[in-house]
Amino acid sequence: MPLAIVHSRGLDGLSAPSVAVEVHLAGGLPAFTLVGLPDVEVREARDRVRAALQNSGFEFPARRITVNLAPADLPKESGRFDLPIALGILAASGQIPAAALAAHEFAGELSLSGELRPIRGALAMTLAAEGDGRSFVLPAQSADEAALADGARVLAARSLLEVCAHLCGRAPLAECAPVPAAPGDCGETLPDLADVRGQAQAKRALEIAAAGGHSLLFCGPPGSGKSMLAARLPGLLPPMARPAALASAALLSLAGLFRPTGFGRPPFRAPHHTASAAALVGGGSLPRPGEISLAHEGVLFLDEFPEFDRRVLEALREPLESGHIHISRAARHADFPARFQLVAAMNPCPCGWHGDASGRCRCTPDQLQRYRTRLSGPLLDRIDLQVEVPALPVAALQQRNDGEDSASVRARVTEARARQEARQGQPNARLAAAGIDRHCPLDADAAGLLAQAAARLALSARACHRVLKVARTIADLAASPAIRPPHIAEAVQYRRFAKD
Repeated sequence: MPLAIVHSRGLDGLSAPSVAVEVHLAGGLPAFTLVGLPDVEVREARDRVRAALQNSGFEFPARRITVNLAPADLPKESGRFDLPIALGILAASGQIPAAALAAHEFAGELSLSGELRPIRGALAMTLAAEGDGRSFVLPAQSADEAALADGARVLAARSLLEVCAHLCGRAPLAECAPVPAAPGDCGETLPDLADVRGQAQAKRALEIAAAGGHSLLFCGPPGSGKSMLAARLPGLLPPMARPAALASAALLSLAGLFRPTGFGRPPFRAPHHTASAAALVGGGSLPRPGEISLAHEGVLFLDEFPEFDRRVLEALREPLESGHIHISRAARHADFPARFQLVAAMNPCPCGWHGDASGRCRCTPDQLQRYRTRLSGPLLDRIDLQVEVPALPVAALQQRNDGEDSASVRARVTEARARQEARQGQPNARLAAAGIDRHCPLDADAAGLLAQAAARLALSARACHRVLKVARTIADLAASPAIRPPHIAEAVQYRRFAKD
């Protein structure tokens, strides 16, 4: 039959709409035409498919071949359509049974020898295909991540010949089982909090941030341990729920960064301070997720915070509030989740030694002011915890470290998160105004203390709400059903840096 239809998937942001690969063979001079908004990578499939078919022992039909990727108004990118195009040509020319194609979806890039190469977005495509009742045939290197999708039947293949043998009924492909079966079951060792000497206040702030999902800013001289502390936050976070782990894995899969052994581990992203706005929040002519989305349900660490371009940092303001990013281009729009924990680190001045007892700082007040004003007030207002990390004397570094390890702190964090889930179904940092009114009531003493602090530090309404959310987390860590004045007092002290 001169017409064959093969089912596949495209990528449009995080969604994976169905794509029908229609292959038609007609008489006339030999030609190979691809239509349906293919980009350069897809158009190059003509040469890859021809060589793969011939090197796999199949006949490449010397006819007029037209391949339509429907729907025509959806842009098609990457080499994932190589395999369905090749199968469509084989079915249309009668070299494999066309009827066997209807029960499967296919995606995979072909090498010139007919081997299958891994593709981006395998998990996102499989999640979208769960309810269509078809098996998904993928390259073996991509099948492990795709098999994490609940209810999906994923078949792994290493070459075009294996796929054709399966369709002809000679050698069925084995179904791929998900590994690991549970989020976080990967055996990887994360940096331990016990490695950090001193810095009791910074460690306490790190515990509060982990317990409530709060954003955090460390300020201190070079070498005081800011980056070391930030790297230990993922080890304090409770295990990810399976829906959150799947969402994070799907976003990493879009960028080709997902590893099945890391499934369920909160991602930790640390872009360089020269990153552009598109790299940080996402973008491109075909929108792709940026660092804030790749850090979804995990940690985004921005070292040398004031060295980032100011416009890049201002782009963080909306995602910090909403938990998602909408990317608009002239012809394309995309939505990506971006519910991340921001951890930032900065020096107190351009030379880094302002306030140090050695007196080595020579920065003028104007230089200090210009450095601090690289961070806008509205952005600092959205950071819940702002902590100074002082330099430690050498004697303190040489003393025996008796601090808690990550496992001990994580146990308390997990208990506090469980209280929040039971009370409101989400971490405290995500509470909206109505949730704050309902779950963060204050008695007269606590309300008076907050009012006094707000007047003295000139806190905005947003800052007051964030103080309440931090105080609620401190109360949860203490297993207190109510917010007491000591909880408010501790929460307020984490806002003082921005007002110094």
